[in-house]
Amino acid sequence: MTRKMIAALQVSLDGFTQGEDRGEASWVDSWADAIELIPEVDTFVQGAGMHPGYGAYWKAIYENPRSIPPYQTRAPYEREVAYAQLAAKAPHFVVSTTLDRVEWPPTAKIVRNVSELRSLVHQPGKNIYVVGGATLVASLLNDGLLDELRLIVHPILLGGGKPLFAGIDRRRSLELIESRSTESGRVILSYRT
Repeated sequence: MTRKMIAALQVSLDGFTQGEDRGEASWVDSWADAIELIPEVDTFVQGAGMHPGYGAYWKAIYENPRSIPPYQTRAPYEREVAYAQLAAKAPHFVVSTTLDRVEWPPTAKIVRNVSELRSLVHQPGKNIYVVGGATLVASLLNDGLLDELRLIVHPILLGGGKPLFAGIDRRRSLELIESRSTESGRVILSYRT
């Protein structure tokens, strides 16, 4: 039986994963929310663009869960502390042609090409969480490596930023497997690729 490679991303209603830096407060309440959409995770995959920010943020929460981490103005939520504890121990595969090392988590390994991830799905284990970013998700879709895509669509228009699906090389149809709304006005969409 093969493991699933599942991406979960937060996106604005106008299709951006990151907004243009206008000095405004973050529109994402918690970056840990996406992992709650993926059952039974034991491996993480991410792109180089997430570092060193990813490591600095989650390491700070892991080492001192009561302090305000970088990029935040509040103490971490319990779900963020739980994410940091899982992330500290779970294998991470960082796709990069430029990084020489990743500081945190200590389990991180650099892979130079997304095709190197193909063997991961055949190894024993639970689901593989594709943390992001959008460029990596597009590459995984292009290479046929992504099994499912889960989107947290926020009720906000950013008017610019990093588009979710820039870099997709051809038309593809996805199968909607679940949709639900939240009290906060977000919509969670799950697709099989």
